[in-house]
Amino acid sequence: MWRVVYLAQTKEIADSISDLLSREGFWIKVKPVYRNVSIKDNYYEILIPESEAEEVHTLLMENGY
Repeated sequence: MWRVVYLAQTKEIADSISDLLSREGFWIKVKPVYRNVSIKDNYYEILIPESEAEEVHTLLMENGY
């Protein structure tokens, strides 16, 4: 099961977090919150497997997210 670990306010932030987690070897999904909103105005959910949630939260905090 996938769990949301972060809600990014911009696509750039979502991409930055995605890159960080991918480099650390985590599986990740980035999903826009709204369907009919432009990329610029949308928010993005960062999802990871539920079993890795604690480790990912720690990594995000260590990196200022």
